[in-house]
Amino acid sequence: MKDTTPEAEKLWRALWAAESPERRLLCALRMFDTAKAIVLSSFPPDLTERERKKRLLARFYPDLDPLLMEQIVKQLPGSDSPHPT
Repeated sequence: MKDTTPEAEKLWRALWAAESPERRLLCALRMFDTAKAIVLSSFPPDLTERERKKRLLARFYPDLDPLLMEQIVKQLPGSDSPHPT
């Protein structure tokens, strides 16, 4: 779905391109942090830290090969005890 007019998109791209690389990076990092917080808030509160990380990985990378996912999960730092709320 695209509900932005070509003129508005052209203006947005020009404004965004005028920002410094540092500002664009900071904006991207803040957007990621916000998305991560939204996703984490959708998980049950009694998950272990490792399970929260596993679910977060699966949510952000749904097309990741299941074998690769398991290899990554095995290396995740974190406790297997419930996450403190």
